[in-house]
Amino acid sequence: VQLVESGGGLVQAGGSLRVSCAASGRTFSSRAMAWFRQAPGKEREFVAAITGSGISTFYAESGKGRFTISRDNGKNTVYLQMNSLKSEDTAVYYCAAARGSGYSPAITWDYWGQGTQVTVSS
Repeated sequence: VQLVESGGGLVQAGGSLRVSCAASGRTFSSRAMAWFRQAPGKEREFVAAITGSGISTFYAESGKGRFTISRDNGKNTVYLQMNSLKSEDTAVYYCAAARGSGYSPAITWDYWGQGTQVTVSS
């Protein structure tokens, strides 16, 4: 499975941005997907996850009410819509794919993309 993120960029605080992650292969709909981020000098942290069917979504507290994860299984793509962006959202955003379709905080993410930079100016 190859994952390719896109859509990052520079946005002003309070603005919106949508990042995308395109996956290769035929097993996309059977994999839970997630977004993580890593800010300079900090560890990578969980942002949001979505089950293979797209029915269930999960968010870190930092993004609740502002971020929305979604997926289009017909396009093998997962999205992260980010609204009301803050300077502390500045980070490289990575998508990840799990082995199965379900999600729990303890699952292993088997595949990672290269990341896309999101910079929020204050």
